[in-house]
Amino acid sequence: MNKPIRIALTKGRLEKDTVALLEKLGFDCTAVHEKGRKLILPVPDANMEVVLAKANDVITYVEHGVCDMGVVGKDTIMEMKGKFFELVDLGFGKCRFALATKKGYDFYRGYGVKTIATKYPNVARSFFEKKGMDTEIIKIEGSVELAPLLSLADGIVDIVETGTTLKENGLEVIEDVAPVSARLIVNTVSLKMRHAEIERLITLIEENI
Repeated sequence: MNKPIRIALTKGRLEKDTVALLEKLGFDCTAVHEKGRKLILPVPDANMEVVLAKANDVITYVEHGVCDMGVVGKDTIMEMKGKFFELVDLGFGKCRFALATKKGYDFYRGYGVKTIATKYPNVARSFFEKKGMDTEIIKIEGSVELAPLLSLADGIVDIVETGTTLKENGLEVIEDVAPVSARLIVNTVSLKMRHAEIERLITLIEENI
């Protein structure tokens, strides 16, 4: 038997949704449910190993070929980019990137350089470059909603699901930047070397989403 196909999953909600999908395909994910502190878990009847990692690390592991496949949000893919194939939109983990400002603020008025706070500087930069706008991007690690409230930024680019947090902090979405959902990514070499196995799994997944 070939060595197991390794699939890196983003810990948390995407991990749960992916495991539910694998179970829908008929695979026994008992080891993943009973993981304890283990981070590499067998799915023996699929000849697969699940590796649990942070979103950015999923991309790193797939890109470097230590994992054949990965499940990660489109947000991380857009921010990190990288050399791999993005093959399937899994349809769960749906949200969106949006531009938000203080309620009633006229963001597009005037010609001055706008300041944008975000956890996703590359996404924000490319969005405003496409508009031909000069912006200063400030990277924030924590609650990005604070930046306009403290007058650090004119607006924020962030992941929005319901918009409740924005509303509660007196902010509003003024423009959508890009839709986000979970994607299946595959290492470029793995796709060549294990083409039949990976194709078979992808066909199964596509029939069940």
